[in-house]
Amino acid sequence: MHLIVHHWDTDGVTSAALLVRALKLEEFTNMTAPIGEFRFDERIWNAVEKAEKLYVLDFNVPGEVERVRIPTLFMDHHTQPKIKNPLVEQVNPSLDGDYYPSCSLVVSEHFGLFNAWSALGVVGDIGKKAFELETVNELLRKANLSRTEALRLIELIDSSYIAMEREAVEGAVGILLENDVRDLLEYEPWVRKAEAIRDAIEEAVSGAEERNGFAFVEFESPFNIISKVARKLVWEMNYRGAVVVNGNFHGKAQVYFRISPEEAQRIDMAEVIARVKSLGTNAGGKREVLGCVCERDKIEDVLKIIEEYTR
Repeated sequence: MHLIVHHWDTDGVTSAALLVRALKLEEFTNMTAPIGEFRFDERIWNAVEKAEKLYVLDFNVPGEVERVRIPTLFMDHHTQPKIKNPLVEQVNPSLDGDYYPSCSLVVSEHFGLFNAWSALGVVGDIGKKAFELETVNELLRKANLSRTEALRLIELIDSSYIAMEREAVEGAVGILLENDVRDLLEYEPWVRKAEAIRDAIEEAVSGAEERNGFAFVEFESPFNIISKVARKLVWEMNYRGAVVVNGNFHGKAQVYFRISPEEAQRIDMAEVIARVKSLGTNAGGKREVLGCVCERDKIEDVLKIIEEYTR
C-alpha cells in the first residue's frame, strides 16, 4: 500500500493530488494529522506499519520522519534539518537555501507535472502575493481560472480544515482527482461550509470593540477562524492590533494576538509568547503574532499579560 500523509490546507491537498497523478497511483491511502497538531497520531502510525511506501508532503515533521522504517519520500518547502534516516529521500529546496512558496511547486518540479493544482498550492500559502509570480498566472490562465476564482477555490478547499473535519480534508484529495477544477467552484458541500465560516467571521468582526486603537473580540465557535478574524481587523480595518478570543473551541480556549508591522517595532512578541507560555499554555508565534490554546479558566490570565502591551 502507498500511504500519503499531507498537511490539512490547500497546499497539502493539492500536493497530494499532484503526487498521485504524477506517479499514476491506482491504489493509495491519504491521511492528514489531527488538525493543528504537527505529529503522527496512533492512526497514522498504524497505517505506516501496514504500508510499503510512505510519502510525506507539506508536513514539517522531521522528528517523525526520522523514526519511519519503510522507504519514504519526504517533500516540503519549510525550513527543516537534513534527515539522517537512510530510508528517507528528502526533497526540499530550502536545504540548499532556495525559497519555494509552496510544496505544490516542489512536487510539480520534481515530477515535471504542472497544472492548476500547482498554482492553487501557492495561492493557498501566500495569498494574493502569488499573483506576482508569472508561473502562477500562466497556470491559472491555462486552466481558465481568474484570480478571484483561484482565491474562492482556496476558501472552499480550506473550509474542511477550518471546520475541523479531518476526514473531509482527506476526502478532498479524491475530489480534486475526480473533478474538473472549475466545477469545484460549485461543489455544494464545500460551498455550504464556506458560507457558514464566512458568516461566523463576519459576526465575530462586527462584535469588535476598540481600546486604544486595538480591537478586542470575544466569541464562541467550533470553527478555527481566530487567525482570519485577527487578519481582517489588522490588515483590512487597520487597527494597531487585534486581541481575539474564542472562548469555547471544542472545550478549550483560543487566544490570538496580531499586531501591525508598526507595532512590532514597539512590542517584543517573543517576550509576550514566553510570558504566556510560562502560564502552562500551548503558545507560539512569530514577530507579529501570538497564538495560544489553553484551558478556559486561563483566559483572564493570558489577557492580563497581553493587555500590558496594548495600553
